[in-house]
Amino acid sequence: MFRTNKQSTNPSLSQVADLNTSLTPRDPLPNKRVDLLKPVRRWLDQIEITDQTLARFLSKIIPGQCPFERDLKLFGHLVLHIPPLCKLNPLYEQLASLRFRALCYLVDQCGEDIEFYA
Repeated sequence: MFRTNKQSTNPSLSQVADLNTSLTPRDPLPNKRVDLLKPVRRWLDQIEITDQTLARFLSKIIPGQCPFERDLKLFGHLVLHIPPLCKLNPLYEQLASLRFRALCYLVDQCGEDIEFYA
């Protein structure tokens, strides 16, 4: 019965969509992955082998191959499966590279036979 000349205070759907578009950033932030071990990896890669005792120590302490996986069985039933440990170590590649550099130093600079470390 009563009519007013006032317009509705509710915005239309297109006005809401325009407002939403103007408030969202044009380029969303890139999905950046944080690598907490990157400084350690960089440090291990930058180690230079210049001492025979250090090279021998590293060659002895760092294994030459990935420790093998094991299955623990009890009464013929699998209780626990241990995966190869190199898959669990995030620094495996850097450590293997460090061992290789140590062995190369022993052969090239010191003239040692490295069969003992194999």
